[in-house]
Amino acid sequence: MRARYGVPLGITAVAAAGLLYSAGFEVRSFRLRRVTVPVLPAGMRPLRILQVSDIHMVSGQRKKQRWLRSLAGLRPDFVINTGDNLSDPEGVPETLDALGPLMEFPGAYVFGSNDYYGPKLRNPARYLVEKVQGRHGLNGNPPVVGAVHNPWEELRDGFDSAGWLNLTNTRGTLKVDGVSVELTGLDDPHIKRDRYDRVAGGPSGSADFSMGVVHAPYLRALDAFTADGYPLILAGHTHGGQLCIPFYGALVTNCDLDTDRVKGLSTHTADGRTAYLHVSAGCGTNRYTPVRFACPPEATLLTLVERD
Repeated sequence: MRARYGVPLGITAVAAAGLLYSAGFEVRSFRLRRVTVPVLPAGMRPLRILQVSDIHMVSGQRKKQRWLRSLAGLRPDFVINTGDNLSDPEGVPETLDALGPLMEFPGAYVFGSNDYYGPKLRNPARYLVEKVQGRHGLNGNPPVVGAVHNPWEELRDGFDSAGWLNLTNTRGTLKVDGVSVELTGLDDPHIKRDRYDRVAGGPSGSADFSMGVVHAPYLRALDAFTADGYPLILAGHTHGGQLCIPFYGALVTNCDLDTDRVKGLSTHTADGRTAYLHVSAGCGTNRYTPVRFACPPEATLLTLVERD
């Protein structure tokens, strides 16, 4: 009897332990990553950017809210929010409260699909199927029917009233201690709201430094930013793969970006030009899949320094 049932029971026990760890501990094990990026012109002082992404706030997530508020102690030069703040139509007040201390700093934001639409319960295996078929979001999939609409306008108004720049298919400039930073942003490519033609042309040349910002790192957006000469692109969306295999990494990115660049700092090349790309693994999850494995929730402090 032991020989017959020992292995299945052992597998069940390991699976249960993994689920308990990923849902009970790792998903709340918030981390700060620090990255140095050599992209600034010669003679320019370092810039410290705090990137927050994929918060997916659900009402009542007190530990996440406390952790987000604590990030203000880093005293960044400015904050970039790369979208997917919500996973609950009731979560706007708590999201704005948690980000309140960070909104004391200069900042800018783009939205992701989950800012506009509430999540739906879906089979996680669909991400693997979509990867094989080359379909992601609304890119190749049928239009969404019966979607829950989030109160994104309230979120936008809260960010705008704090002075953060709305980079929805537009440009903006931040002044940071006498340094001008030009930001070019796109709406979410995951749901085909990106309109690069509205911001095409590359850095204006009037700022000390320019960079691109987008929620989902689809290749068409990365190609456009890179070909136009932006030296740095910030994105989120991937959750770092969310459920990863130790010593192997992510299985999916939920977009057409390869899994080797699912999170962290890498490079992207298009039309003979190369840009640095930073993809945040984010600090939240869809409310219906509140688990992370081998991919803890995070924010990133990027220190930009002079180019080599």
